[in-house]
Amino acid sequence: MTQTTGATGAAGDPPYLRIVAAIRRRIADGELAPGDRVPSTRQIAAQWGVALATATKALTTLRLEGLVEARPRIGTVVAGSAPAAPAARRRPSPAPDTEPELSVERIVRAAVEIADAEGLAALSMRGVAARLGVAAMSTYRYVPSKEDLVLLMADAAFGEAYPADAYADAPEDWRARVEAGARTLWRLYRKHPWLARIGSLTRPLLVPNLLVHGEWMLDALDGHGLDPTTLFDIHVLLYSHVHGLAVHLELEADAEAATGQSEDQWMDSRAPVLRELVESGRFPTFAKVVGSFEDGYDLRLDALFDIGLGALLDGLTPVVEGRGHSLGHRPGPV
Repeated sequence: MTQTTGATGAAGDPPYLRIVAAIRRRIADGELAPGDRVPSTRQIAAQWGVALATATKALTTLRLEGLVEARPRIGTVVAGSAPAAPAARRRPSPAPDTEPELSVERIVRAAVEIADAEGLAALSMRGVAARLGVAAMSTYRYVPSKEDLVLLMADAAFGEAYPADAYADAPEDWRARVEAGARTLWRLYRKHPWLARIGSLTRPLLVPNLLVHGEWMLDALDGHGLDPTTLFDIHVLLYSHVHGLAVHLELEADAEAATGQSEDQWMDSRAPVLRELVESGRFPTFAKVVGSFEDGYDLRLDALFDIGLGALLDGLTPVVEGRGHSLGHRPGPV
């Protein structure tokens, strides 16, 4: 006798329906209340042992049923309003002579917290002042402008990566040192996704603590007979690999905030467009590769960072160690 699909789902149901039934039951039992986050696509994939495409289909089904909704900067949550918190008694704005003591460090720390939680676009001098509980113009006595504040934020964030005694524990091998430097920078961008959006390869940030990273990398590469231009080219190439991938961390967060869709949900909504391109016959290799994925392609920035870093170091090893290889000739003006 076939089991009917209910709160627990039928044994013969497709995996995504069993996942839908399990989450639906948690919502009905009050285990997940309105406003609570539900498992993400990656958490579902890991917990139920399914592909990301299956996990995305489960969340899409729950969303179409009206049980969950996407909220910017939060993720997918149980639909409905969360229980209202008791209204806090609003404190009057402090008088100028009774304002909490301010400092550049406090202002920068509050600004970093805002950017970490809401993105760089949400940062404003007024917002920082409100977070600190001071008058709107108070912060300008310490930091002249938002542009100055962003530079101070960047310097403070980069300062987390390389403490004063970092060189005491540095590996002796150049490759190990370069890899440690690149991984340290990647972890930093992971912690502060907005950081990669400040400055560019052609107009780099000139803040002391980013130069500490540069010093680390250049010192690791120095002493191997490289001419100054080649040495610096290698440093820039390695930095561009880390920075170029890290830019997408904040871009994705901004896109999710603007659309209310996660990366997986957005891709799922574009499935008809992708299918049309694949079936057009114009891109046979693309169609062959994409068609070979059993459950779609999962873009993994951490994995791409690892693959790219390893490939770069493998390719650069003969250059750094002087085995008759070079970076090639720089193209002249076109």
